[in-house]
Amino acid sequence: MDPIWWLAYLALGGVVGIFAGLLGVGGGGIMVPLLTSLFALQGFPHDTLVHVALGTSLAAIVPTSLASLRAHHRRGGVVWSVVRSITPGILVGTFLGTFLASHVPTSGLAIFFACFMAFVSIQMLINLKPQPARTLPGTWGVSGVGLGIGGISALVAIGGGSLTVPFLTWCNVSMRRAIGTSAAVGLPIALAGAVGYLINGWGEPGLPVGTLGFVYWPAVILMSSVSFFTAPLGARLAHRLPVSALKRIFAFVLMALSVKMLFTVLSG
Repeated sequence: MDPIWWLAYLALGGVVGIFAGLLGVGGGGIMVPLLTSLFALQGFPHDTLVHVALGTSLAAIVPTSLASLRAHHRRGGVVWSVVRSITPGILVGTFLGTFLASHVPTSGLAIFFACFMAFVSIQMLINLKPQPARTLPGTWGVSGVGLGIGGISALVAIGGGSLTVPFLTWCNVSMRRAIGTSAAVGLPIALAGAVGYLINGWGEPGLPVGTLGFVYWPAVILMSSVSFFTAPLGARLAHRLPVSALKRIFAFVLMALSVKMLFTVLSG
């Protein structure tokens, strides 16, 4: 691999880590569109561009999620009873979601990703927060919600924060603990998604050296080696910078990256 790509993946990992810690969002919204463009420039097969971007993104999110989980746990921000209840559904939903994604054309995945990121961006722009209206459902109810969150997360390679946090706050969980719990939930999403994409892409013809299934490991290693350390930096900056204004900027960045990804995929 040309050294220029090494630098590109290292830089991407640094940016993803900072935004993940600063805004409490998963790195998939940034990684998937940029990885799609980088893979296209490197000559990856067009039919699997988005599949490899999704699998690689989820694998790279694993160490970042672990660092974020530890930080929130130390501050008492994780509701572990919810994590235990939601994780079975998360694991099953995310894993099965990768099987669905493997049968969807790369253009279809790109369109779904762009539409979902538009929803996330609008949510950030208008600062949409559901009003607390009820208590958490029972174990089976929470696990069922996890099934849906996991399935969608597999299709867009997010840690689930844009879905988990609104659900928990709607169920009268405080925002601080909702964010911490969402960070913990992001780990099983990333693990199940990475394994699922690895299995579904196993034996896929034409993939470059360094790819196992739909996971391109050189990018995973390079991005993770930086994002693991920049995520705590982003968390510290969150207490010093105007996060509400940064969220609005980030929303426009997400929309721009999604449009760029659509152009890359649909233009062939």
